Amino acid sequence: MKIVARPVEMVAWFTQEGVPKPVRFRLVNEEGVYTIIKIDRIVSKDKEKLAGNDMLIFKCESMIKGIQKIYEIKYELRTCKWILYKM
Repeated sequence: MKIVARPVEMVAWFTQEGVPKPVRFRLVNEEGVYTIIKIDRIVSKDKEKLAGNDMLIFKCESMIKGIQKIYEIKYELRTCKWILYKM
């Protein structure tokens, strides 16, 4: 997987405990065109501390342009921002 580290607009639902579950996200490419990617399956969920920031890391799987791909999405707990980290 290649590191992308791009912010994305996410649709997610949260459990009663406040744990996010990503559903789909919107990504903007260099030309300004939006791509919507539906998350088919969450493979794993981990927690890490990066530069003092607590983050949740979701390893997900989706069908993108006819190809099944695995990628990582990070959720920064303090700022509530989503980042497409690896693809």
